[in-house]
Amino acid sequence: MAHVINDDCIACGTCIDECPVGAIAEGDIYKIDPDVCTDCGTCADACPSEAIVEA
Repeated sequence: MAHVINDDCIACGTCIDECPVGAIAEGDIYKIDPDVCTDCGTCADACPSEAIVEA
């Protein structure tokens, strides 16, 4: 199951650089493409606002 980014996202950009497959898209609240996400959890570990959780 892919990770998701919730409303706690502060759009800081930290997760984008950490994603090895480029599954994260920028926006007011960033989004993870579930078809691309490999569920590695690297983005969740890097998120300073703990906005990335397992779906």
